[in-house]
Amino acid sequence: MNLELLLAHADDHRPVLESGLRADSLQHAPGPVLQNQTPTHLWDPGGDPNDLASQRWGVIAPEGAAGDRLLAILEPLRRWRAQQQGAPTRCYRVPPGLEGPQAVRWKNTVLRDESIPEQEWPRYLLVLGDLDQVSLELQQALGSDVFVGRLAFREEQQLAAYVDKVLRWERAPSPESQARSLFFTAHDGTAATQVGYHQLVLPSLQACRARQQKGDFHADIHEVGGPEDWSPQELLEQAAAARPGVLLSVSHGLGAPRQGWSSATEQQSLQGAMCLGPGEHLRAADVASRPFLPGGLWVYLACFGGGTPHHSPYFHWLRRLQESGARIGRPEAVLASLPRAGQPPFIAALPQAALANPNGPLALVAHVDLAWSYGFSDVDTTSSRGRPSRFLGLLRELVEGRRVGVGLSTLLRFASEANLELTMMEDRDATELAAGRSAARDSARRGHLWMMRQDVSGYVLLGDPAVRLPLTPAVARDATPSLPEVSALLGLPAPALAPASSPFPLGPGVQAMEEAVVEMMTGAEAPRAIATRLGVSLAELRHWERVFRDAGRAALASLSRSGG
Repeated sequence: MNLELLLAHADDHRPVLESGLRADSLQHAPGPVLQNQTPTHLWDPGGDPNDLASQRWGVIAPEGAAGDRLLAILEPLRRWRAQQQGAPTRCYRVPPGLEGPQAVRWKNTVLRDESIPEQEWPRYLLVLGDLDQVSLELQQALGSDVFVGRLAFREEQQLAAYVDKVLRWERAPSPESQARSLFFTAHDGTAATQVGYHQLVLPSLQACRARQQKGDFHADIHEVGGPEDWSPQELLEQAAAARPGVLLSVSHGLGAPRQGWSSATEQQSLQGAMCLGPGEHLRAADVASRPFLPGGLWVYLACFGGGTPHHSPYFHWLRRLQESGARIGRPEAVLASLPRAGQPPFIAALPQAALANPNGPLALVAHVDLAWSYGFSDVDTTSSRGRPSRFLGLLRELVEGRRVGVGLSTLLRFASEANLELTMMEDRDATELAAGRSAARDSARRGHLWMMRQDVSGYVLLGDPAVRLPLTPAVARDATPSLPEVSALLGLPAPALAPASSPFPLGPGVQAMEEAVVEMMTGAEAPRAIATRLGVSLAELRHWERVFRDAGRAALASLSRSGG
C-alpha cells in the first residue's frame, strides 16, 4: 500500500500526489531530529486530569500591545476559569520566534518555575495569537504533557464571539445527555480518501458500534453518506443539528493551484479548505454564520486543515527521494503551499470561521502541515495495517464528555512513543560505535517511526483545551434519591454508603453532601469553591466523592449479581 497525501490543487481539485509514494520511500527519511516529546512531569498525576482545580488553567499571549488587546478580550473567560478552579489563572508572555531548543528551554524554566509550587503550574494552556506571534514549535513542545490549544483570528471581534460562545454553553449546557458522533468521508474517488475510509473511518464506525452494543460507547453513531451516496449538502444538514456532537471527517485539504497562489491573501483565505470533489469545497464563508456543529467538536483530517507552518520537515525528505530516483515529480509542487519568503505562517481560515461562529464548534483538532495516511495506518515493505485506534481513543474521550485537551493527549502519546523508540535506537547505535562495533542501522524502521511521529505531532488543538461537549449528565437532571433512599432501595447497610470509620465529621446534612458531590462530578462548580461554601476541607469533599462512587459501584455489582 502506498503512502497517501490528503492534499489537492485548489484549481482543479486533483490530488497533488496522484498515486502516493511507495512504502520503501521511508528508507530515505531524514535522520531523526529528536524532540522533547516524552513527558517528564505530570501535574498532580494522582488527580483527575479533567479537574481544573487539580490541573489548573493558564494563558500564553504574545508580548506587546497586540497581546494586551487579546488578553483584555479574553478576560471574561479567564475570570470564569479562575472561578472554576478556585485559584487565579496564570498568564505568560512570549516573544515571536520562540522555536526549537529555545521553546523547550522556556517550557522547562518558565512554565516549570521551581520557585512556584508544582501544584500551581497550569497543565491547561490556551495560546493566543497566530503562528507568527506565538510559534507552532512552542505549542508542539508543550503538547507532550500539557493540554494546549490555540485561538487565532483575523479580527479581534471573532475572539470575543468565541469567548461568549464558550461561556454561554458552559453556563447553560444542552439538555441532551448523550452526544452524536458523525463520520464523514469525501468519497471523491482518489486513493488517499479511499485509504482514509477503509483504514480509519469504516473500522472506527465498526468499533464504535461494537462498543455501543456492550455499553462502552455512549453516543449515537451516524455515518454521513457513504461511498455511493454522499453529498456536501448532507454534511451541512447533519452538522446543523442543535444536539452537540463530534465530527470526524476525512478529505483532501486545498493547497496551491498549479500556477501558485495569486496572493498571500488568497492563500490564507482558501488553503486548508475541505475539498469535496471537482468544483466543490467547504470554505470559511460556509461555516461562518449558519449552524455548523453548534457546541460540538470537529476532528478534521486534511492537509493544512489547521494551518500552514513556516517550513516543513518533509521538504528534505521529498528532495532526497527525488535524488534517489523516485518518480514524485518536483518536490516544489508538493510543498508549493508553504509561505513564500517574507510571508508569515498562519492558522487556516476554515477553523477560524467555525470557531467564531456563535452556532459553531467549541474546538477543532486539525493538521498544520502535510497530512499523510500514516497518522492512521502503518506502512512498511512487507505489510500495511490500519491503526484506527490512534483516533478512536480521541473520539471516545470527546463523546464521553472529557475536556478536549485530554482527548488530544490520547493521540499525541503515539508521537511520544515513536520519539522514545527513535531515541533508544540512536543510543544503541552510539553504544555499538563506542565499543568499536559497526551499528546495523534499520533505515526502514527509522523511516516508519520518523513518519509516524511527524504526522501525528502535526495535529493541534484550535480552541480552549478546557472545553468539552456541553452535555447535561443524567445524574444531574434526574430526580436523584438521597443516599439513605439508595441504601434502602438496594438493601445495602448504611455503612456501605457512609462508613462509620470516616475520618471526617459529618457537618452538613446528607442531602447537602449529595448535592455537593453531584456538583463536583458534573463540573457545575469548582471543588475548592464548593468546599469553601460548605465550610469543609477539600480533602473532606473528595472523601465524600469517593464514598459516593464506591456506593454506586457496590450497588451496580449487587444488581449485576442479581441479574437486575
